[in-house]
Amino acid sequence: MKAVVSKGPRFGQRHVQALLLFIGIAINYMTKYSASISLVAMTNAATTNPNFPQYDWSESEKSYILSSYFWGYVVSQLPAGYICNRFGAKITLFGATLCSSLVGLVLPFTLKWGDWQIFCAVRVMQGLLQGFDLPAAYAHLAKWSPVEERNRLGAVASSGIECGTLLAMVISGLIAVSSLGWPGISYTSCVVGIIWCVFWEIFAASSPNTSTFITAEERYYIQTSLAMNKANDNIKKLIPTPWKAILQSPAVWAGLVSRSSEAWCFTTIQASIPDYMNGVFGLDMKNNTLYSALPFITLWIMSYVYLILADVLLRKKILSLNALRKTFNSISFWIPAVFLFGLCFVHGEQQVLAGTLFIFIVAVNAGSMIGSGLNVLDLSPNHAGVVLSIINGSASIMPILTPLVSGAIIQDSSNYRQWQIVFAISGMVYLVGNTIYLIWGSTQLQPWDDPNFLENKNHHHTECSTDDQRTTGSKDVV
Repeated sequence: MKAVVSKGPRFGQRHVQALLLFIGIAINYMTKYSASISLVAMTNAATTNPNFPQYDWSESEKSYILSSYFWGYVVSQLPAGYICNRFGAKITLFGATLCSSLVGLVLPFTLKWGDWQIFCAVRVMQGLLQGFDLPAAYAHLAKWSPVEERNRLGAVASSGIECGTLLAMVISGLIAVSSLGWPGISYTSCVVGIIWCVFWEIFAASSPNTSTFITAEERYYIQTSLAMNKANDNIKKLIPTPWKAILQSPAVWAGLVSRSSEAWCFTTIQASIPDYMNGVFGLDMKNNTLYSALPFITLWIMSYVYLILADVLLRKKILSLNALRKTFNSISFWIPAVFLFGLCFVHGEQQVLAGTLFIFIVAVNAGSMIGSGLNVLDLSPNHAGVVLSIINGSASIMPILTPLVSGAIIQDSSNYRQWQIVFAISGMVYLVGNTIYLIWGSTQLQPWDDPNFLENKNHHHTECSTDDQRTTGSKDVV
């Protein structure tokens, strides 16, 4: 007979935490990617709201603005994991979101003091603060996700990335053509960020043990699944980080390469669509918003299609977790690569074809989060924040490079042949990134996830050293 385990309410606190993380990630990604829409509005006011200042920035200067966010973002990645362990994921995520929201608010008031460099400075500060978001979110999720529901809760929370990217395209474009103009994009991001912080402070809890709203049944279910009790939950922050073992892990490096290649291609597409559709096809802001948003509407929808499909495949044991991750990652990388190569043959009179290809590229790519994106939670729940900091830090270098590479290649945004080079490079990056993940990627729990890993390793070396001394001593006697 199989014992029935009570999981608590159908919609419990673990679901509340995942929902809060979903909204928080969406808000931060809306802020993160709204700059590409803001730039079109700020440099071509005639297509949006002409009542606000217009800036005559070159393609090179705009590429610096787009990449500047990631200058700060990559710097905060490595300390993010340590700070989450030291101060807790809840307070880290709260502080990062609140401060980045307030920093964004100052942009419309400070541009009068300088030029594009001011925009860069604000974006650097936002990137520096939001670099703590994903490591904190994953560290928080690791404490709340039962092993059986890790894939589902992780995918729900992470789908905030797709939602935030979509909001950046749709909401930012609508605000830019409204009476608020492009400054309204900063105001809106700030207000929704502060509102989220209020709800996060009230309903979020660092762990099931510290939640005031959780039922005893749900707490027991989560703790039993994670083999966690109050004692080790309280000392969790004191677990030493096995840096050497992490950096020598092939699975970590495979995840790093995969997420870096995904970051290269996704940010290239996300940043290129508004400029490409405006430059090559001459679309105004209203039509550009529609074409720019459609791929990300399908992206958000497809993220849930992949989630449902993954649940069915795992529950019916059609695929193992390892096979699921690699299958979804292959679909999400190799099919978009084919469509990117297809974009290389699109010319200036085929805007519908271009828009359709963008939809397929972005929509199919939605499975990459269930592919290699959630792999961190499989490798090491105890060090999820640290491992994600390493992987995300390396992946964050890609969005710094992609606008600069695109800016160097594209001297004239109306020249579709220059865009072909950008798309071909992205297609090759997708092909190589997934190949490496297929070879070395893994979902096995890593030995260094054990809280006593370093202690046991040192103890083993001590015993070996003692044995060597005894052996040497006996030989000397003989």
